[in-house]
Amino acid sequence: MKILVTGAAGFIGYHLCEQLIKLGHDVVGLDNLNDYYDVNLKLDRLKELGISEKGIQYNKSVQSNIHGKRLQFIKINLEDQENLPVFFKENSFDVVCNLAAQAGVRFSIEKPMKYVESNIVGFANLLECVRSNKVSKLVYASSSSVYGLNEKTPFATDDNVDNPISMYAATKKSNELMAHTYSHLFGIETIGLRFFTVYGPWGRPDMAMFLFTDAILNDKPIKVFNEGNLSRDFTYIDDIVKGVINTIEKKNPNKSLYNLYNIGNGSPIKLNNYIEEIEVATGKEAERIMMPMQPGDVEQTWADTSALFKDYNYKPSTNINKGIKEFVKWYKDYYK
Repeated sequence: MKILVTGAAGFIGYHLCEQLIKLGHDVVGLDNLNDYYDVNLKLDRLKELGISEKGIQYNKSVQSNIHGKRLQFIKINLEDQENLPVFFKENSFDVVCNLAAQAGVRFSIEKPMKYVESNIVGFANLLECVRSNKVSKLVYASSSSVYGLNEKTPFATDDNVDNPISMYAATKKSNELMAHTYSHLFGIETIGLRFFTVYGPWGRPDMAMFLFTDAILNDKPIKVFNEGNLSRDFTYIDDIVKGVINTIEKKNPNKSLYNLYNIGNGSPIKLNNYIEEIEVATGKEAERIMMPMQPGDVEQTWADTSALFKDYNYKPSTNINKGIKEFVKWYKDYYK
């Protein structure tokens, strides 16, 4: 198939492009390369895909020097209502996988308008392009943050998600509603994936795994929020990518055009235990600064992934010890 992956220079997007190419698909990666975190990390991910920084210009497709025509990249904003429709017309995509978004729960409290522009205006523009160009399937990233103050565990997709506690979560919930509208009105198959704390090599520098490893290896203290009494459904990148690819490649057994799934590990881990595993992998002890709960944070995330298993045979298989070892190994290698 010919597949568009937005957010291709991002953590999940990069790994997804790698795997789709290995499976024989033609891939077009799209990213605006914003500076929410170190752009060099994004450019280095692209370099792994054979996309040289020298060739990148706004709204201009560039070919991979490893994969040739089978992998192309374009730098463009999703909210660009002039150039994105033209780009779609010039390509004929079988599936669009939207991973592009302004990420980060905490940053959304400081800069809410960035989330409106990228996650709402950008997503609406993408939906219009999908509709106008008769793309039959859209797989898109939602987030576990939509569950907000939900106290029932594990989180299930039929739980009420009307209580988001960050602007980021509110924009992701909006995406689900917008996708529902386009599925209903225009017959587009949409699959929303609620991601649960993804970690692994090439991960984002604003995520706990990265922040803790970086601090411990550089003899700096780490901030442990809510005294370490948070638990997260940490999910390894390889498991996530397998799940996403299954939704892209396989036919949905449901008659419904609109579907939502949790994609997580299905087994939450306490933050203190997570830190202990990083200490084992780095061979160093962490200096912990105990902090109160942060605004926009939740105490626990825990995914009920039974629907994704039933419909797409999703089975995460990477335990936290192996996943953390792989990340630490990559970190040491990348930062020398």
